[in-house]
This record gives sequence, C-alpha cells and structure tokens, in this order.
Amino acid sequence: MAVLGILAAFGLFLSAANASSLGVVYTEGGMVQGANHGVGLFRYMDVFKGIPFAAPPGRFQKPLPHPGWTGVLKATEFAKRCLQLNLLQVGTRGSEDCLYLNIWVPQGRSISTGLPVMVYLFGGAFLVGGSQGANFMDNYLYSGEEIADRGNVIVVTVNYRVGSLGFLSSGDSELPGNYGLWDQHAAIAWVHRNIKAFGGDPNNITIFGESAGAASVSFQMLSPHNKGLIRRAISQSGVALCPWGVNRNPRAFAEQVAKKVGCPTDKSMVSCLKMTDPFELTIAGTLNLAGSAAEPIVKNLALSPVIDGDFLPDDPSNLFSNAADIDYIAGINDMDGHIFTGFDVPSVNQPLQPTPVEDVKTLLTALTSEKGAAAASSAYDQYTANWGNKPAKDDIKKTIVEIETDYTFLVPTQTALYLHAKNAKTARTYSYVFSEPNRLPVYPSWMGADHADDLQYVFGKPFTTPLGYWPRHRKVSKYMIAYWTNFARTGDPNNGEAVPVAWPRFTGEGHQYVDINHNMGKNSVKQKMRARFVHFWTSTYVSFPNLNQPSTVPPTVPPTDPSPVQY
Repeated sequence: MAVLGILAAFGLFLSAANASSLGVVYTEGGMVQGANHGVGLFRYMDVFKGIPFAAPPGRFQKPLPHPGWTGVLKATEFAKRCLQLNLLQVGTRGSEDCLYLNIWVPQGRSISTGLPVMVYLFGGAFLVGGSQGANFMDNYLYSGEEIADRGNVIVVTVNYRVGSLGFLSSGDSELPGNYGLWDQHAAIAWVHRNIKAFGGDPNNITIFGESAGAASVSFQMLSPHNKGLIRRAISQSGVALCPWGVNRNPRAFAEQVAKKVGCPTDKSMVSCLKMTDPFELTIAGTLNLAGSAAEPIVKNLALSPVIDGDFLPDDPSNLFSNAADIDYIAGINDMDGHIFTGFDVPSVNQPLQPTPVEDVKTLLTALTSEKGAAAASSAYDQYTANWGNKPAKDDIKKTIVEIETDYTFLVPTQTALYLHAKNAKTARTYSYVFSEPNRLPVYPSWMGADHADDLQYVFGKPFTTPLGYWPRHRKVSKYMIAYWTNFARTGDPNNGEAVPVAWPRFTGEGHQYVDINHNMGKNSVKQKMRARFVHFWTSTYVSFPNLNQPSTVPPTVPPTDPSPVQY
C-alpha cells in the first residue's frame, strides 16, 4: 500500500509538472485568467468563465464594445444569464448585465495552437436560457469540456438577451428588435478577433445551436453582418424558416406588452416602454404556453426575430446567397414535435386514454388556418392515408406527433437544406435525423427522440455521468461528437475521428441524409426524408389560396421546385 501511495503522489507531481496551461491571456479588453485541470493522461483543460464580450447593454439598443478593465480578470465563475422569466413565468431571474461568454481550451503536452473553434448558441424559444445551461450538482448541460477534449477543438458558449429585452419590436425603426441576434453577432465577432490568443484559428469558426439556438445559427448565417466571420454552421432542430422563427406581425405583441405595463399604444408607446422597469417588461412578455388542439403552442411563440431591414434585410428565404461559402449541417429529432403535442393534445402521453380522431382534425385546422377548410381536409387525408378503417390507438397518437414534427421542424429544415445546397458555391450541405429513443420511462413505448434529446449526447453527458446511461448511449455520444468536431475541423463530418458510417452530402437531387442512433450501419444512409409529407406542405398545400389575413407561416421551397413559394 505504501508503494501505491508513493506512485500516486509521484503521478500527481508528474501531472502538475507537465501541465500545459495558457495562464494569463491578453484580450482586447484586458488580461484574463481561467482555471486549468487534468482530463486524462497528458491532457488538460483551460476553462475561462464569464469573459465580457460587450458592455452592459442599453435598453433596446445594440451591444457596444466593452470599455475594458485593469489588472487580471479572474474568469472562474459563470456570469448571470440575461434577465428573463423564471420557468413558471411568474417572476424573473438573471441580470441586464449579462453579455459574457465561456471558453474551453484543450491542451496536450504543449500549448495548443490553431484549433478549430465551436461557438454554441443556446435554445429556449427566444424566451429563456443561458450559456451554461441547466445545472445539477455542478454538472452544467452546456459544459464544453467533453466536446473540447474528445474532438480537440475550442468550445465557446455565449449569453444573449432573450424575452422582451431581446426580441420585443414595434415593427419599425423606433423599436426594431433582434437585440438578441445582435448580441450573438457581437460574441461571434469577439471570438473572431480574440480567439487566436487562446490557441484558436479565427478563420475556422463553427457556430452550432439547438431549437431557438439552431434558428439563431441560421439567422447568423443569412445575415450580411457576419460576412467572413463564420466558416461552418450546425442547426439542431431549428432554422430561420420555421413557423416560429420570424414574427411577421411584431407590433401586435408589442401593444399587448405595452398595455400590461400601462403604456399607451399610440406614437408614444416606444418611449414609454424604454422608461419602463425591466422586470415589469420581462414579466409582461409572458407567452401563452397552455396550448390546445385548437390553439397550438407553435402559434403563440411571438417573441422571435423580425425582418428589420438591417440584421435581416429581407425574408430569410431570400438570403441564402450570404451562406454560399458556409458549410452547413442541419437536422431534426424524429419526434421533435412531441414537446408541443404534450401540451396541445395531452392524451398523447396517456397510454390508457385514446386520442380522439377529432383532435387530429382540430389540430390540422388550426395549423392550416391561413388556407381554410379545403387545405385542412387535404392535410387530414394525407396524414390518415395509412390508417385503415379502424386505426390503432397508438397510430392516432403518433400521427399527432408526426404532424407537429413535420410542420414545426422537419419541413422547414428540409427546405433550408435545399436552399443552402442550391445557393452553395464552396459550401457543403449535410442532413440528418436523430432517432435515439427518449430515455424517460414515463413516455409511451413508441416514443422516439423528443425535442432537445440530442443535447445530452452532443455535450457528452453519457461520459460525464456514466451511471445515468447505458453503453449504447455512450456510442451515440461518441458518434455525434466525432461527426460534429470532424465537421468543425474540415467541413467534412467523415474526416478525422472514426465514425460508424460515411455521411454523404445533401444535394438538390439526392436529398441524402444520415439517421443517427446507437445502431448505425449501412442502412443508416437514406434519401428524401418523409418525401410525401415534404411535398404536401411545400407543393400541394401552397396551391390553396390564402384567406384574407396574411400568412404567418414562412416562405419555403419545395425540394423539387427551385422557385420560392408560400406555405
């Protein structure tokens, strides 16, 4: 035992003696110092938390450069998330002073240089969220350590304004909105200017995100303000073309907020809002998340980006030429829509309770309200074509989930992939579906991958908390980290760390994609994801005339037709 103690002590001494660390790093704002720890044999991690990338933001103003600091900034604690509603939407948490980022830098025997950089944008419906993510016993969801260590890349996570303070807009130049998108842009630009000092390659930045963060990735790609800053991008369950991605009537919600805080809705509305207490503004930005088949939640996500003529100078569908040289991966979870159906049609998650067929009709009527009864009837025929005379209870439930998945995530994502490939110059395009079944035992046995189920695997939680996962989950996590970091390094998800199957590029003809789960093989490469339903929404559905009200659903492009259309 004494010998073992001596060996252990010697090992600790050897580790400390050989530790590679950046120490103090010089940035444009001043000197910063993080923390360093070992992560394996001759492998170390420098972690910097809470580095300001902009000044504390002014109310409803674009972010400005940070004035800097004197001395050495100890970057060892996460900063507060931006001021936002709490999870019950009855109070607030966070701070207005919130524009900070975090950096994970992997080190070997010597200090790393020229590493690929991956910048993560969190999701949360543009309403909530933070750069560190959920926390359980100091195990933060968005810790970049596993990605950085396993993929030998630098990982950066950033805060941005959400809710009323991030996305409220009057629909004109008085209160243009998109402040959260400007924050993201400021963070990306800061990384481009400063990451070389941390060992990163400023010319090899990949942005990635999930849900609202994935749509944000899409917006950042499409905005002309990011020209030359982004090399690659990954959207997980969200694109700019999603029906919740753009608020096409922001004035209406701004007036609702104004009334709640006691402001007028006339020409003095904006000046009043700017003088209103930020906590009141935040609470007034509550969204109706109750949901029902007649009023699905997806129709109520009003705090989102707007076409402001600046960050987004045009409809997103017309901006894909700005991403012509940005390599792109985009995909969905096979039951992404389940998160909404649980609220809209609660019986979906109750095994003993049947879901009435009438709920399918009601939901489709609500989702197709811009086109009217004929469109709803056509959609119903499409989704029930394989039911037969007596559909099984689970078939009805799964159909509900498929409808919301297609409408809310899948069809817009396939459209964005098609537009990206169509406009590409040097850019490469890749499509995927993530289908590892949800791990929660409370869900039905037929359940696939719910919204956000992919995050735990991308961030390596099966390795961080191994007792909570089976070996198959570690396989999924290994696959995803390899694909994601290979792509970040080279633009090709197959080039680098070993992957289970070669992932082909998505083209305007083949529409190939890879099905990601723990049991990957030659049958994991497929073509034309849910082609019949993509064709319905992008071709059949758009042929119905719009009713009097303007469409709130974004433009899209059928994969077989290069001309933009509305659905």
